[in-house]
Amino acid sequence: MYINFTTFIAFLNQFVLSHFKFILGTLYFRISLVFLFIIINSSSSYSQGEWAEYLIHRDKKLMSIQVDMEFVDIKPNYKNLLIIGTRFKGCLKNGFPTEEGLNELYTFSDSTEIILSKITKNKLVGVITYRCYGLDVYYIKDTINVRKNLENLYLREFDTTNVYLYIKKDKSKEYYYEKLFPKNLSSDYFLAQEYLIEMANEGDKLDDKRKVTHWAYFRNSKKRDKFEKNIKAFDFQIDSVAVNKDDKYPYHLQFSKESLVDPQSIFELTNLIKVLANSSNSIYGGWGFDPKTEE
Repeated sequence: MYINFTTFIAFLNQFVLSHFKFILGTLYFRISLVFLFIIINSSSSYSQGEWAEYLIHRDKKLMSIQVDMEFVDIKPNYKNLLIIGTRFKGCLKNGFPTEEGLNELYTFSDSTEIILSKITKNKLVGVITYRCYGLDVYYIKDTINVRKNLENLYLREFDTTNVYLYIKKDKSKEYYYEKLFPKNLSSDYFLAQEYLIEMANEGDKLDDKRKVTHWAYFRNSKKRDKFEKNIKAFDFQIDSVAVNKDDKYPYHLQFSKESLVDPQSIFELTNLIKVLANSSNSIYGGWGFDPKTEE
């Protein structure tokens, strides 16, 4: 089955049609849907035992990688790598599938799984989406008759010019660790990925610079002034300041900068702001930018 998992962040606030509502103790505020809003939280490690999804740029194109994190612990004695996939017609300009494309992938992956399970024991460990291709990554116990039976399936039911089939001995699970397993396991990284994935699924290429807006909250004006001075040193613009005496952190600051919006750049940028916020004992409220979609 072609799996469409999102990451594990269970504590995300409810996404509603007209506003986002963010709660920090007694702090409440609303932000219109001009921005997609991200809440930055703890930096604890990603828990294993489930699937994770993240985005990277490869050759200036977006790639989605979905990976079975528990394969690190289970490690069944399957020493052969099998990568099998197809090109889908229902494709957005960023290389991700439309609903039609997803249905194509479901059909292909389900058909593959049925045949493969009859031939050998196997473990699906990853799914890659890239440039209008969907690839399922397996580790399998035996390779006898695998290629023959799968090729017969594709000759009967699919356009073989669009099919990719690769088999290789991989005792050390090198492909899993080098190509699938995420290099960054922090929850901050996956939290940022959550909404970037949503934008990518709508057709956003995430390959340019845009105005990225940020929010921070302070206990007093001195801490806000110190933070403002520090943030200006990194070429951020101050958009607005406000005071709400009813809030636990009553001194508000909105600031922005033209920034790259690819996943790694967003993570590095928000990490920098979080360090600066922590140094002034303040709260980094989050970030947002206007999506760009092309069908």
